[in-house]
Amino acid sequence: MEYKKVCFLYRNKDYAVDGIRSALGLAVENMYSYGVVLDSELEKLDEHNMESIEMLRDMEGEIFTTVPANNEKNGFEMMTLEEVGEKLREMDIVVPYGLK
Repeated sequence: MEYKKVCFLYRNKDYAVDGIRSALGLAVENMYSYGVVLDSELEKLDEHNMESIEMLRDMEGEIFTTVPANNEKNGFEMMTLEEVGEKLREMDIVVPYGLK
């Protein structure tokens, strides 16, 4: 069975936490699921949301960011824009999540 790879792109911080939960939901449905927080600094996430990210990591997913503050506050993996582009080439589905 082939598993799909999905990457969510979160540019708007108002939708990032909801999008992270969506990434977890797809991981539960046996997809490789990733998220990238682009250009937005998020507040420190609460324990419940951090548990969601840990569950995503347990299922071989990850949340990346291009903003160093998100790495410091929430432990997201750092990624440059060039690395984001390379990651997107690996994906079957790309979801620009929460655009206004």
